[in-house]
Amino acid sequence: MKPVFKPTKIGQLTLKTPVVCASGTIGFLREAQGLVDFNYIGAAVTKTLTLEPRHGNQGVRIAEVECGMLNSIGLENPGIEAFLRETYPQIKRFSPVIIVSIAATSTGEFEKIGRLLCAEKSIQGAELNLSCPNVRGKIISQYPQEVYKAVKAFKEQFKRTTIAKLTPEVTDIIETASAAKKGGADALSLVNTFLGIKFDVKTRKPILRNIYGGYSGTGIKPLALYKVWRVAQNMGIDIIGGGGISNWQDAIEFFLAGANAVSVGTATFIYPDTVEQIVKGLYRYMKENKLRKVGKLEILG
Repeated sequence: MKPVFKPTKIGQLTLKTPVVCASGTIGFLREAQGLVDFNYIGAAVTKTLTLEPRHGNQGVRIAEVECGMLNSIGLENPGIEAFLRETYPQIKRFSPVIIVSIAATSTGEFEKIGRLLCAEKSIQGAELNLSCPNVRGKIISQYPQEVYKAVKAFKEQFKRTTIAKLTPEVTDIIETASAAKKGGADALSLVNTFLGIKFDVKTRKPILRNIYGGYSGTGIKPLALYKVWRVAQNMGIDIIGGGGISNWQDAIEFFLAGANAVSVGTATFIYPDTVEQIVKGLYRYMKENKLRKVGKLEILG
């Protein structure tokens, strides 16, 4: 039986399934051709792009750890203009909604990127990566006022759906979530990775060249669920919930916590068909239990 869900709304975007591929885990979609069935993906978030090309961090950039992985890629990317000129024309025909992930270091850069994206009429959604944990410098989404300024600067240029991706590494995520909404964000992506370190006991040095990186995987699920639940309980805004999701049961928990859609990332490195299995599992669970709705998830057929 083919899963048929009520369309999922994220801002002004309409997703055919409630599962999103997280930024950095599906590249620019073309890398996943032949490995992933795009028909099961509601939206795919591109690898994060910056105004200028970046080579990323040097040395070891990924390390396997208990219940997940550490990454310290450093936002390696070709730059927004090269993406729009060379890559986007090749992938815009793909079936998932494409959400372009961007990062910047100043309000001026956010404005410029917003202007460039706005010129491409078919791009309907952008995710502001305000929380990359492995680039030297401050994490924007640890500072509410900086979140507000960044989102506002971008949104003034890009009038379409804007999603703010926030770090969980804050005292009270309501403060940064509220700042993003006040700045004009249509939705939130909760959460980005936590910070972590792994040491080599033989060399007695950090495994990652950058010392620390972003910790993702099943180990962060209870922590991410709490952040989603807390925001959902206190704010009226669309939420893409993610962090440690590897099966449909995990996804159900995020819907129960208040997410509109769920984001899957690290699990796809192990099993590329994870999204497909989650979508099928969600539908099967609801049919078997005679449920039309679980949280904000609803089926039609």
